Amino acid sequence: MNAVGIDVSKSKSTVTIRRPGDEVVLAPRDYLHTQSSINDLIAVIHGLEGETKVCMEHTGRYYEQMASWLSSVGIFVSAVNPALIKEFGNESLHTPKTDKADAQKIARFALDRWAKLRQYSRMDEIRNQLKTMNRQFDFYMDQKTAMKNNLIALLDQTFPGANGFFDSPARSDGSQKWVDFVYTYWHVDCVRQKTLGGFAEHYRSWCKRKGYNFSASKAEKIYLTAADLIAVFPKDDNTKLLIRQAVQMLNVASETVESLRVKMNETASQLPEYPVVMGMDGVGATLGPQLMAEIGDVARFTKKGALTAYAGVDPRSNESGDYKRKSDPTTKKGSPYLRKTLFQIMDGLIKRSPANDPVYAFMDKKRAEGKPYYVYMTAGANKFLRVYYGRVREYLSLLGQDQGTEQ
Repeated sequence: MNAVGIDVSKSKSTVTIRRPGDEVVLAPRDYLHTQSSINDLIAVIHGLEGETKVCMEHTGRYYEQMASWLSSVGIFVSAVNPALIKEFGNESLHTPKTDKADAQKIARFALDRWAKLRQYSRMDEIRNQLKTMNRQFDFYMDQKTAMKNNLIALLDQTFPGANGFFDSPARSDGSQKWVDFVYTYWHVDCVRQKTLGGFAEHYRSWCKRKGYNFSASKAEKIYLTAADLIAVFPKDDNTKLLIRQAVQMLNVASETVESLRVKMNETASQLPEYPVVMGMDGVGATLGPQLMAEIGDVARFTKKGALTAYAGVDPRSNESGDYKRKSDPTTKKGSPYLRKTLFQIMDGLIKRSPANDPVYAFMDKKRAEGKPYYVYMTAGANKFLRVYYGRVREYLSLLGQDQGTEQ
């Protein structure tokens, strides 16, 4: 059997090929990420006698190109959690960190875990796309929040409190009533320079044009509030430009967020575990795809504890001799993106208090015992992942798609 260890970087990969007994078939050498160079590597692999498996770390995004290229020509490829490679075979105090050394270590790992290596598949490509979408979603959500705060700060100078007039949720295109309102009524004088009746009629026409509900009492409240406000900036073209530019930038970010939200749900629906995950309490059209994106294929975890460790919500044991720590903090070694999603799910469960939900009941029990907020929220996240693991593994097993491997 031939173990091909590949250490992937941005523009090149370092490759070595090993056989049992530490036999070197190919000494570590670099292959550029170009068609001609990769074709040379494919020719070398196809020329090997016996079964061949390629192993690489799924670090960042760079490995995806190499994994896709090699898989497309029928080569067995396995992308492994880099934490497992890091902890493997450290038998010397001298551990050089070079591309050649890493490639050799990956090849030795592949030989040692030969039977447990899981093949990279099209489903992995879908999961990678979903994960990338989720990272982009998180990025644009941060941008949206920053732009929203920027607009509110500007409104404090022209129309203080205008962002609080409406609490309507965002539409499918990302637009919100208060944002559309301040685009038209960007200064208090846009309201109070009219008569109450004149503003009410203007506001009615605006609601009809924009497709919002009109309320005479709301129009009166806005008018009376505006009449008593103090604006710092004058009502001129410069102020109008500042507010409208801020609104336009916020709308672009909001539209991007909503389109990604829809696309993530569509992509997640192609995954086999989608109906099970979406049926869990606390999971909806946004958090469900995010959860699946960050967990990936649950079959790669050998047990429930492996999944909670990946999320970093497992307690860190601390014992030595007669000493045993009474309260163990979580490891926080896993994905911060997954922990963020889990805490959003836990927050939703706390607010909705669903009856007969085991995760909420567990959190409520911890809360009744007087446990601090972070403790019962983390405990709930741990419990949720264990339930998730059991339900998804059982469902995949019924579908015949549960091929677990060590990750």
